[in-house]
Amino acid sequence: MVVDGDAVRGAVPGVPARLTELLRDLPASRAGALWRLDQEGRQLDADLVRLTAGAELGACVEPHLDLLLYVTDGSGELTTDGGPQRLEPGAVVWLPRGTRWALSAGDRGLVHLSAHRRRPGLGIGGASADGGEAPCLLDRVCPGCGRLATESDARFCGRCGDRLPTD
Repeated sequence: MVVDGDAVRGAVPGVPARLTELLRDLPASRAGALWRLDQEGRQLDADLVRLTAGAELGACVEPHLDLLLYVTDGSGELTTDGGPQRLEPGAVVWLPRGTRWALSAGDRGLVHLSAHRRRPGLGIGGASADGGEAPCLLDRVCPGCGRLATESDARFCGRCGDRLPTD
């Protein structure tokens, strides 16, 4: 992509997804990352993530990027150092970089859209000051059952055997 002022040549603005329709067409048992923004030349990353009923996304910290979450469906709880906060559809959560946080889904599960500045690709030698690994552990959440893989190099879910998401 060639940058011309603030616009990226060849990038086509528009509606990349219709998330209500996507959710309607997917089985409710499908968990993990359901959709990702993948347009060329973007400066933003966004994901639609479903945690199944009772599933948890363990405590994590993003040291370099702020994270914005928008709850689209279900309910649950956000836990930070400030204590637990109830999440319901329409809740907007801002997690400044460096915040330690965890999510747990309620009895109907929890669906949220996350957005943050796009991080550069990883190089040999680990994270740079501009980014690091994928946001928290979302790349380790099984799309089949919602289990969080504890191994950093896991390729498949230890519970159901489904392939884990890749970035």
